[in-house]
Amino acid sequence: MMDNMSGANGVNGKDGGKVLERTLNDRMVAGVCSGLAVYTGIDANLLRVIFGVLCIFGGIGALIYLIAWVVIPEEGEKQSIVERLVNQNRDEAHGP
Repeated sequence: MMDNMSGANGVNGKDGGKVLERTLNDRMVAGVCSGLAVYTGIDANLLRVIFGVLCIFGGIGALIYLIAWVVIPEEGEKQSIVERLVNQNRDEAHGP
């Protein structure tokens, strides 16, 4: 699932397509907006303003940002935070 979403900051995925990742450069909080900016070609500051406006009007921007933070893997990582937790729990459940 994440292979389709995981993305590239100018880097190609396994199938040659873009991979969505939270960037290490140009980040303000978790790299979500800068990663989306690289992936979509939209200016990161415009995305930050959109998230800010969505936060003010109903708070949905904060929820979307938090979900993106845990679902989108960080640049250089193969798994997102959620994938690591799921895999860790699966490994513990199956034990030695």
